Amino acid sequence: MRVEKISKNKVRIFISYEDLEARGIEKEEVWQNGKKVQELFWDMMEIAYSEVGFEIVGPIAVEAFTMPTEGVVVIVTQVPSLPPQSSNQEEEEESHEVDPFSSFVFSFPDFEEVIQVAKALDHFGDIEVSLYVYEGKYHLAFENDDIDEAVYDSIWSVLHEFGELTGVTTAMLDEYGKCVVRHHALDTILQHFA
Repeated sequence: MRVEKISKNKVRIFISYEDLEARGIEKEEVWQNGKKVQELFWDMMEIAYSEVGFEIVGPIAVEAFTMPTEGVVVIVTQVPSLPPQSSNQEEEEESHEVDPFSSFVFSFPDFEEVIQVAKALDHFGDIEVSLYVYEGKYHLAFENDDIDEAVYDSIWSVLHEFGELTGVTTAMLDEYGKCVVRHHALDTILQHFA
């Protein structure tokens, strides 16, 4: 099990299939809220607290997804408490629109890998992704909501073949990196480098 602190209020936890097996948890059981999975979750939170100082205070949002060979990635985000009830309905609705898991980022050592990813992902249709250069690497920032759940694992397999998941956020890339292609980056790459 490996813990990465993404920001003050967000951690990413990698759990290998060996970790799950050692706890007697089958791959499919991860999506059920059984006793073993609950125990695993609280163990993860203890490790996150001891290793990176991430403490649960108030509401949290949890997202988990599998990677075909590596295991399970769990992202836990401390979400701000909702403001007190307001008579203004519009303000209330806005407080529910925050999605802390709207994107994920993969980095690649050189542009050739990015071209290979664009070719490999071409048959999955139009995927919302932006291309950045940051700290000497190329970064593809994907929009989670834009990826069909049925092909999610396949897309992750391709991405892991050529690059690696990074803790860099889209906000960091916007602030400190250089955006080469905003939105539809894979299509643009294929148009020029296929």
